[in-house]
Amino acid sequence: MEEPGNILQPLPYHLELKDYLKSQERELWNWFASARAQADYTENLRLDLLKSTYRLDADGHPELFKSVEEAKARLQLDIPVTLYQAQNSQQLNAALYFIPGEGHVVFSGPVLTLLNPEELKSVIGHELAHYHLWGRDHGEFHIADRLIHATANDPRAAASHEQTARRFQLYTEIFADRGSLQVTGDVNPVVAGLVKIETGLAQVSASSYLKQAGEIFAKGNHSTEGHSHPETFIRARALSLWQEQRENAAPEICAMIEGRGGLEELDLVGQQRLTAATRRLLEHLLRPKWFQTPATLGHAKLFFADFQPTNGNAAFSLDGLESGDAKLHEYLCFLLLDFTKADPELDDMPLVAALELSRQLNIDAQFEKIAARELKMKVRDIRKLKEQAAEMLAKAEVTGE
Repeated sequence: MEEPGNILQPLPYHLELKDYLKSQERELWNWFASARAQADYTENLRLDLLKSTYRLDADGHPELFKSVEEAKARLQLDIPVTLYQAQNSQQLNAALYFIPGEGHVVFSGPVLTLLNPEELKSVIGHELAHYHLWGRDHGEFHIADRLIHATANDPRAAASHEQTARRFQLYTEIFADRGSLQVTGDVNPVVAGLVKIETGLAQVSASSYLKQAGEIFAKGNHSTEGHSHPETFIRARALSLWQEQRENAAPEICAMIEGRGGLEELDLVGQQRLTAATRRLLEHLLRPKWFQTPATLGHAKLFFADFQPTNGNAAFSLDGLESGDAKLHEYLCFLLLDFTKADPELDDMPLVAALELSRQLNIDAQFEKIAARELKMKVRDIRKLKEQAAEMLAKAEVTGE
């Protein structure tokens, strides 16, 4: 089995959001990272645990605490771990209460009697994997988690804040499931534990459920509709892909968590990605020297104050622009259209360049309709320009006009 340091790493989404919050929300970040905020959080957590749980001891549950030690070793954690049983709760669940330097795991409902030893070890591994994430890098991922959830719960929060908190939580569960697999070394008890907790069944077949999850995806792509946890079939599928492919599974797992990434569902990370993609698009659109007039460059600086067109030989990346979302396509069409009349002295050439770029983006049919309507042109005239685009652009490149 591989060492956890080699495979149990924060997911790209965790890294992107942490870096975004540190750079774009520095004042909030500093508050949540402050000693006062940490002290308030810790004190409230300890009191809540004392009031709402029964604390388990090693003498009464030796096998359970043996599993804890095995999980700690596999996750390279050197911390004291305390276990609890929640009071007045029949819902099957387990949760980590994070305190720096300490792990506190709370079981709810009859989890301890329903799951077999390997499945319990898997659940413990899942919860301690939360600590593995939140405790690393001086607690920065825990700071990010608290910050974004506090922001999302504020009445003034935007939809992008709520979507960001949701995705951060979903990816955290995917990460923690990998911790379960790291602890057990076998996907079967991990999946069996997940299914038992979701169904309450005492006997389940992990291999049958993995086959069931495979059948779902054989009928088409699916993305989660969960708010805090992905659906069990998605978690099982993600575990199977991770076990088989490791990092090569990232695009498929990302698609299951983020879906098609529609314009109206953008989170903070998605907004940042779209901003970067917009800049790349404009840099490429204004690449030709003939297009770089004071009027067009001035218009581009309204989008990005430090805008500079890309080098003429630079390759154009479609990353972040391939979505099939209709709203995103409409946004791109109007973005291109914006530059067709930025400098009237360029005549039809900006429209020709926009038509060619819309073809590369595979949105040419939609762009032609929008351009005809907004520019008060006949569709046949636009299509004629499109047919001549390659020749006209090549000539302009040579002459610089």
